[in-house]
Parts: sequence; C-alpha cells; structure tokens
Amino acid sequence: MTESADILLRRIEAIDTAAADNRLRAESFQRMAEGLREVVGTATSDDGVVTAVAGADGAVKSIAFSPAVRTTDPAALSSATLRVIALARADAARKQAEVVRSALGDTTLLDRVLAEDRRVFGDEPPQELPATAPPRVVRRVAPVEDEEPEPAYRSRDAW
Repeated sequence: MTESADILLRRIEAIDTAAADNRLRAESFQRMAEGLREVVGTATSDDGVVTAVAGADGAVKSIAFSPAVRTTDPAALSSATLRVIALARADAARKQAEVVRSALGDTTLLDRVLAEDRRVFGDEPPQELPATAPPRVVRRVAPVEDEEPEPAYRSRDAW
C-alpha cells in the first residue's frame, strides 16, 4: 500500500471514529433532554399541611392541603404555601442539575445551582408574622346629592 493510501485510510478511520463518538454524544444528550423534561420537584411543609409539586419549568403542577388546613391560621397557611412552592421549584432545579451532572459527569453546574438555591431560598423558613389584630373594615358612603341627575335624553340639545 502506498503512503498516500495509508494516510487516506487513517483519515477515513478517524472520521468513522468521530462519527461514532458524535452518535454516542447525541444519544446522551437525547437521554439528558428527556430526563430534564421529566423532572418533578416536590415539597411539604414541616407541619404536613401543604404539599406542592413543581414541573421542570418551575410551573406549579399541584398543591394539596391536609385536613389540618381547617384549623390553620390563614396568614400562616399563606406563608407556608408560598414557602412550599419555592421549595418545590428549588427541588426541581436541583434534580435538573443532577440530570445534567450525571449526563456530563460534571458537578460544577450542580454545585452552582445548589449554592444559588441556598442564596435565594435560604435554609431557614421565613420568620412568623407578629400576631396583630385583624384589619378594621372601613366602609365609605358616597355623598348624597340633593338634585337628581338630569335624564340622558334631556342632556343633549339636539333632542
């Protein structure tokens, strides 16, 4: 075999190897994309009253309340619901980072997502609101005018 034929054969083998590597990478990225779409984050409040499920895009898929919701203070329920939604979204983000890490073998992204979650959401639940008296309802009455408004058909000169 001539030298030019040998060089050509090595180039063809290199192209075949690169094509096989690209196929493997494409399959890996396809599995990663499917895994990212299937991610679901879940969180439950410490007292078990509220459970939220968030999708891969951070959208809330469901919120469930336990029977204890009937005896829970509305302000506390509101605060717990918002916190659980944020935690479910953070859980979904962590799971997405884990999918990427397992597909790429890199923990840098996972570490950055987890650090950002700690920064944004914190590890501590929000402080309880101080107990205050319920807001006073003030009703305002419109002033009564002495004269009745002119009927609409008399308000135009053309009539």
